Amino acid sequence: MARRPLHDEPVSKVAIWSSRLGWFAFAVAVLSIIIVRSGLLEIVPALATFAAALVFAGLAVLFAFAAFIVIWRQGLGGLGRALLGSFLGLALLAYPAYLGTRAMRLPEIFDITTDTTNPPRFEVLARLRPRGRTDYPGQAVAALQRAAYPDVVPLELDVPTKTAYDAALALVTKRKWNVVDSRTPTLARRDGVIEAVARTPIMGFRDDVVIRVTPLGQGTRIDVRSASRVGAHDLGANASRIRSLLEDIDDVISSTPEPRSLPEKKALPAKKGQPDKRQPAKR
Repeated sequence: MARRPLHDEPVSKVAIWSSRLGWFAFAVAVLSIIIVRSGLLEIVPALATFAAALVFAGLAVLFAFAAFIVIWRQGLGGLGRALLGSFLGLALLAYPAYLGTRAMRLPEIFDITTDTTNPPRFEVLARLRPRGRTDYPGQAVAALQRAAYPDVVPLELDVPTKTAYDAALALVTKRKWNVVDSRTPTLARRDGVIEAVARTPIMGFRDDVVIRVTPLGQGTRIDVRSASRVGAHDLGANASRIRSLLEDIDDVISSTPEPRSLPEKKALPAKKGQPDKRQPAKR
């Protein structure tokens, strides 16, 4: 009995739809990310678009598993398309699933600071933040923060305030945060302040950051506050941002060589018959 050519082998329609749904979910997810990062629409429609992408991703995975069963039982083609649909669907669902596990483990807060008693204030950024998200939420949130992020504390350095301020501003610029205001510490204004806007890696949500550099004895204390503009749960992003920034500032200050004082030049001994210039000549 002659075997049919490979290209005439019937392909599972379920597998075809799995790959189609996977590609469509991927396209919708990319579109939603573009909308959020560019600010073309309000945040709610953009998130609704991303949620729709996740629904189509889930359907792609379900169709893929159904295709595996059909291919196994009926000997149809389309295994590659089913694998493609399952890969695209699972790839899109993986990151939200990871965020979901973090949401269950971390407290539902969105404003994190190293100083919960006297948090750095948003001044210029206050005009950009939504109404009701300018002031620090209060001690109830502070208690949740201390329990979840006990390592988010001020950074104390044995360097002048201006040195610490310059290091912080350089790192903010290196991270490509949008600096909206920077006030250098001076004799009249002892504290240095940096206000900047950071963005999350994938969706590009805007989070507001204020850095306060304060003299502390012969050294400096650095406090940071990072708060999300939207959402009641930051999924640990603000605490991670503060922790990373302070660690980098500490590394930069620690790796900076201390200025060395030049050794004093020794005077050459006076020649015979010449007065010693190291001592006043007798009159």
